[in-house]
Amino acid sequence: MASRGWGSAEHEDWGCDLCGRDALKRSLSGHAVTRRGFMKNGALALIGTSAIPSFLSRSVLAEATTAAANNKKLVVIFQRGAVDGLNVVIPYREKNYYAMRPSIAIQQKEGIDLDGFFALHPQMAAFKPLYDSGQLAIVHAAGSPDPSRSHFDAQDYMESGTPGVKATDDGWLNRALQAEQLEGMQSAFRAVALGAQVPLTLAGRVPAIALNNLANFSVAGRGPQVAPIANTFQAMYDASSDAVLHGTAQETFDAVKMLRSTDPARYQPAAGALYPTTPFGNSLKQIAQLLKANLGVEAAFTDIGGWDTHQNQGAASGQLANRLKDFSDSISAFWLDMGADAGNVTLVTMSEFGRTVRQNGTGGTDHGHANVMFLLGGQVKGGKVYGKWPGLADEQLNEGRDLKVTTDFRNVLGELASKTLGSRNLEAVFPGAQLKREAFLNFI
Repeated sequence: MASRGWGSAEHEDWGCDLCGRDALKRSLSGHAVTRRGFMKNGALALIGTSAIPSFLSRSVLAEATTAAANNKKLVVIFQRGAVDGLNVVIPYREKNYYAMRPSIAIQQKEGIDLDGFFALHPQMAAFKPLYDSGQLAIVHAAGSPDPSRSHFDAQDYMESGTPGVKATDDGWLNRALQAEQLEGMQSAFRAVALGAQVPLTLAGRVPAIALNNLANFSVAGRGPQVAPIANTFQAMYDASSDAVLHGTAQETFDAVKMLRSTDPARYQPAAGALYPTTPFGNSLKQIAQLLKANLGVEAAFTDIGGWDTHQNQGAASGQLANRLKDFSDSISAFWLDMGADAGNVTLVTMSEFGRTVRQNGTGGTDHGHANVMFLLGGQVKGGKVYGKWPGLADEQLNEGRDLKVTTDFRNVLGELASKTLGSRNLEAVFPGAQLKREAFLNFI
């Protein structure tokens, strides 16, 4: 079943009333999705709109997209919990930034200058070479037109690509993968998420796989008594009385064997690529392995939580700084690891909303509005901060408290869908958005 986002995140701040209500609302609503998952405990989840996904049927001629034909790959990262974009990419020329953040603002001398107006947080030094080389672009004051300050709703709106519409049960990335179809065989690993469940971003008609840990598809231990995990599941399905599961078992395990053949337990990153030994670092290392294994991955997704900094956020050091170092070091290692293959990869980061401009009474920030997105890629026109900056003067703030949204996040993702995945019908990918290609930021 597709994950609705917040429940699968590393949510560490249950002290937030809104977050607590969101979690309760989520647990009560259930959000049933009429799709079937394969394999227990999220080891492998194959999601489609029918009982037997089309890519598992040997008699069906599968489809391949423009992305596959052009060897393009898109990696999507969700920062769950609403990261404080103002302390990630700092507008250090704004006087109100310092006036409203007396103890958590990043001082100009501490930041990593980008263009004379914006600076990176000092713990994000790994991003500076990527920016200087023109591979990393930034979109500031980006976000959703929906005013929700609920993590649960805002994440759903961003993952579905339909702000304000709660009934959408598929994701923008899945719809983007349904674009311009070409005849040919389609890989079982076309859409992959690192995690226990397929996220809403990838839920939909195109089958998607969720993987907890690639090493689980090698050998479950050492010694002659230990059988490969795939054999255990093979026996379970052979004995199953469920005709649907039994009928798709062989094809499912064919896909598993493809992955096991890459020998994930022995993977060695490229020279110099040092991933942090964190869940996020490990996820990106496994995505790099999947992309480099030529398994036909077109879209990969992972997330990183811990951004809900209501208390003790810190400034140049502290809670947020530690998370940003993990975030930037992991992405930098991923990019180095991709090596020559990086030219065909585009990576995008997003978070459901930003934080208030004013710090609160507990040294943190509360739920805000606009935020910052990063774009990294061989085709990205980087070394630039894109978007219209709205300003931080009192009269320029959204509802008198937040950075205003001047770039709809769908415009950013729409450009990616169009130029990376080959989506021609953007209205189908982002219904109601009325995206116009001539309004793209042209970061690719």
